[in-house]
Amino acid sequence: MPSGKPSPSRLASVLSNLNAEPRLNLKSLKSLKLSLAFRNDHFGARHFVKEQLPRIRWANPNLQIQVETWRKTKDEEWRPEMELTFDNGTAQSIDMHEKWSSAILKELMDVAGGEHWKQWKREALSAGKPIVPGEENETKVIKRTRKTTLPTLDEFRTRAKSTATSTETPIPDSLPKTGVAAALP
Repeated sequence: MPSGKPSPSRLASVLSNLNAEPRLNLKSLKSLKLSLAFRNDHFGARHFVKEQLPRIRWANPNLQIQVETWRKTKDEEWRPEMELTFDNGTAQSIDMHEKWSSAILKELMDVAGGEHWKQWKREALSAGKPIVPGEENETKVIKRTRKTTLPTLDEFRTRAKSTATSTETPIPDSLPKTGVAAALP
């Protein structure tokens, strides 16, 4: 009868993935916050969370990581974003809209990867290897042309909240009671 424990081969494959090169050390980074759609959009960002974020957590156990997923309807348009906070207090954001997870990873590592990442990148380029697995597919992204840039999730929420409060009718202090409440004093 199966005990529910992963087999040694499963554990070995998980550890192999977590320890794969390049090692994703982010020494100067204090926190990482991602905001993306729960489903049906932001495919590269969601793939990044599934495939790369566990490796980042494994290499940086003290890094504060926050992932905010939001249910998104077809009518809502906003872009996924990664907010980085460094040890020195500075902050930077990375736009993840219509990017492959490998492109997001490379951009994050270029910003916060340090000397180890730069060395890995030089060695991979000189050997003619891809810097990260899957980067050869990045050129297959079909970019949609837009006249305006999409807001971030926070900007979208602020706009939605302000339009909701400006169009709502005020609720009167005394509403008529219905049902059981009508019988109560």
